[in-house]
Amino acid sequence: MSLERMVAAFAGFMVLLSVVLTQFVHPGFMWLTVFVGANLFQQSFTGICPAAMIMRKLGARSERELATQAK
Repeated sequence: MSLERMVAAFAGFMVLLSVVLTQFVHPGFMWLTVFVGANLFQQSFTGICPAAMIMRKLGARSERELATQAK
């Protein structure tokens, strides 16, 4: 799985988790959804994503790197 897909999957999971936590634990968990959305928004402009940086350090590779490796 590429880094880009991992980031999208992680963001989707975090949004769903925050909705479940908001519903069943405490309404304050809605701020987690706000944080994830704000992070995605700023990443679209700056290209900086903390989750991607961590995943990269754990060995994830981008679509481009995977494509050049396959050749």
